[in-house]
Amino acid sequence: MAREGLHFNEKQIKTASKMIDKLRTSIDILYYFLEHKKDQTFVIVLISAKEIDLYDLLKNEKRETDMLFKINKEENLHAVLCQKTKVEGGYRFAERVLRKILLSGGHSIYTVALEVRTTKYAIKEVILRLTDAYFQARSENKEGEIVFRSLY
Repeated sequence: MAREGLHFNEKQIKTASKMIDKLRTSIDILYYFLEHKKDQTFVIVLISAKEIDLYDLLKNEKRETDMLFKINKEENLHAVLCQKTKVEGGYRFAERVLRKILLSGGHSIYTVALEVRTTKYAIKEVILRLTDAYFQARSENKEGEIVFRSLY
């Protein structure tokens, strides 16, 4: 299923709206650090899985500086904002979580990670690009894969 631009169905728009509401302020703060401190790249991981308490697993795996958000309870969809993280660190975190989900009996895992290196994109655009990559991964059946994108 080819996607031209950002075209979401009703359920996807509602999910994107929740993400904007829940993530905007925290990303705004991370933007401040990105503009005023050196080496403050961050990664946003968006992940869903079935048959597992994903929130508890992520809560145990994240660092103290990472921020965990429950986006959609029905879809078991969560976001983790990983401060001071680059491509490698974000990928390793997602890989570790994916492995633990599988070992715990979880399945139907969809993971997208977005590295943010610049503030030239509006926060809403960052969130929508992440959301679009997630929905695209689901439509392309990239179950069990880590889809990684960077904004620079």
